[in-house]
Amino acid sequence: MPTRRLEGKVALITGSDSGIGQATAVEFAKEGADIVVHYLHDAAGAEKTRAAVVAEGRRAIVVGADVTDEDHVASLFDEAVEALGSVHILMNNAGVDASGMPVAELPTDVWDRAIRTNVYGPFFCCRRFAQLRLAAGGGGKIINVSSVHADNPNPGGSDYDCSKGAIRMLTRTLALELAQHHINVNSLAPGMVLTPFNQPAIDDPKLLEEQVQSIPMKRAAQPSEIAKVALFLASSDADYVTGASYVIDGGLMINLGQGA
Repeated sequence: MPTRRLEGKVALITGSDSGIGQATAVEFAKEGADIVVHYLHDAAGAEKTRAAVVAEGRRAIVVGADVTDEDHVASLFDEAVEALGSVHILMNNAGVDASGMPVAELPTDVWDRAIRTNVYGPFFCCRRFAQLRLAAGGGGKIINVSSVHADNPNPGGSDYDCSKGAIRMLTRTLALELAQHHINVNSLAPGMVLTPFNQPAIDDPKLLEEQVQSIPMKRAAQPSEIAKVALFLASSDADYVTGASYVIDGGLMINLGQGA
């Protein structure tokens, strides 16, 4: 049975139109939170998330915004506060994947897209959230979605890898700045998750089987498995946890050195 660990809280989850963000919105709603569902392009996916939250008996609004634009971010938070009264939990989940292009061939605009979405977006959101929570007297939770690729580089992934490394350091810096105000800042570092980022593997069981061989558990994560760790970090159970990065990868990162 749900323990209602987030009763009375409002959570803003960027990129909650699908994948990890969508699963987290539902998990939070089950524990009593009202949800600000954010999307960029997939309005239908965002509406599906909203409906799932409402089905759990919670309030939800849907807001479209480009997190790379600080004015859009300001409007996103303004709409959230106007509709739901406040924002107590921020989860920065929206992001773009690696380009697959080596540095020698990587156009500046492709690099910029990853950095602006994966770094500037969370920065704009964290800054606005911190301003709101400090004005409210403090308290709150920030959860940033990083990746195992903050530590484990992939050829063709410099744009993504660098952006996720930056998110880890943004998380740690904010944790130091906001600890005295009782605002916890942590990050998640998922490995392979069955989201639209991995749609080719979802659609091709043979490809999926090949890709999970380096994972000791021999499978990818479900979005709900990431959401459950996010729930812990959003709840009072994690009040003494800040500046941490939670690796959720089925053992991938501790297996990479085998055979060296």
